[in-house]
Amino acid sequence: MSNRLRITVLGAGSWGTTLAILLHENEHEVRLWEYFPEQAEAVADARENAKFLPGIGIPKSIHIGSDLDAALADSELVLFVVPTHTMRETARAVAATDRLRPDSTVVNASKGLEEHTMKRMSEVLADELPVEPGNIYSLIGPSHAEEVSRKIPTSVVIAGEKGDRINRIQRIFFRPYFRVYTNYDVVGSEIGVALKNIIAIAAGVCDGLGYGDNTKAALLSRGLVEISRLGCALGARRETFFGLSGVGDLIVTALSRHSRNRYVGERIGKGEPLDAVLNSMVMVAEGIRTTRAAVELGKKMDVELPIIKNIYKVLFNGKDPKEAIIELMNRPPREEMW
Repeated sequence: MSNRLRITVLGAGSWGTTLAILLHENEHEVRLWEYFPEQAEAVADARENAKFLPGIGIPKSIHIGSDLDAALADSELVLFVVPTHTMRETARAVAATDRLRPDSTVVNASKGLEEHTMKRMSEVLADELPVEPGNIYSLIGPSHAEEVSRKIPTSVVIAGEKGDRINRIQRIFFRPYFRVYTNYDVVGSEIGVALKNIIAIAAGVCDGLGYGDNTKAALLSRGLVEISRLGCALGARRETFFGLSGVGDLIVTALSRHSRNRYVGERIGKGEPLDAVLNSMVMVAEGIRTTRAAVELGKKMDVELPIIKNIYKVLFNGKDPKEAIIELMNRPPREEMW
């Protein structure tokens, strides 16, 4: 890779737009691809993503369009920033262009599990792209686009195989306000950022019910136990869950006013039905589909996930949120560190 790269950013939501601007600041040639032609044209004309990231200007030298083949032409790094439920479809479309090679560099920046396969995003990309799995990385961690786009100090991880390439990717994304660490535990990093969305929904439910800080502290602590329990069963390192892609992302998603998953939970806690909440939102709350996948993955791995299972029942079985909390509190007493 040269110092100045041709980089394709797939997905012009708030995070894709933010990362495109960041990469442009690092003097790379950036192309931002948007699925809907009318949205791509509106953003290109206004040089602002008013729908997803209002108030943030987009430099004129960032090319914005909906032609996937043109966006990928001669690209040296492809960054996927699409909703998790469209990741496989997008990857198949990318593969069909024949623009990627086995040694191409691919970075995922989406967080979640595929609903029916229970796969992590790097696994989905490895399934569909003609790229060596070791050349697929994930840029993840506690990073709301609303803050990064305004250059508020943020730290994340780039997860992937150890070597020169991951160190190069680390430098590609590094900015004075955007600190990037390397992490070689891909499973733990991706599981952490996926499952924290479910615990954030639960935190929002507590807010909607009017519970206090004591409740949320207990929820986050025990939620982290469930995340690490399932992650370790899948082969992750336990210490990963005490880093940026674990407790770091859990804190920001469960507590922030920017968090879509916490927002969904809060409205459900106030008694609104899930369909009504989702139909009123412009952005995607990844934790909804990931909840289904996590419950199935827990069954497959024979791992106990009481909080995640109760959130599933609240979201999809009509269980009363207050009853779910009471059930969790009245589970049989046990040792904390068992």
